[in-house]
Amino acid sequence: MSWRNQKGVSYTTDYVLDETFTLLFRRLPFKEATDSLDLINLAIKEGYLRLERITAERFEKAKGLRIKFQDKPRISFTDLTSMVVMAELGIANILTEDKHFTQVGMGFQKIP
Repeated sequence: MSWRNQKGVSYTTDYVLDETFTLLFRRLPFKEATDSLDLINLAIKEGYLRLERITAERFEKAKGLRIKFQDKPRISFTDLTSMVVMAELGIANILTEDKHFTQVGMGFQKIP
């Protein structure tokens, strides 16, 4: 079953897309990168990928997490903004290889 045909909605943020777009255009031929960008835009348009914006308020909350998690300096600010959005929306599951999502004690669970 494809990701698109699964039940529920997946979420991302503009900060995550920033990193994704940078990576796509750095690693893929231009045509493949633009095709990937088109697929992401289609997913957002069709509603099976929900784009959450990092507002000024969310940005400030992420700064607070940066201070709170001083013992975890390797957590990127983008990941901190994702944690803010996840906590706000009650999202526990995350598709990631980053172990720190489960190490921060906010109830996040990595999914395969």
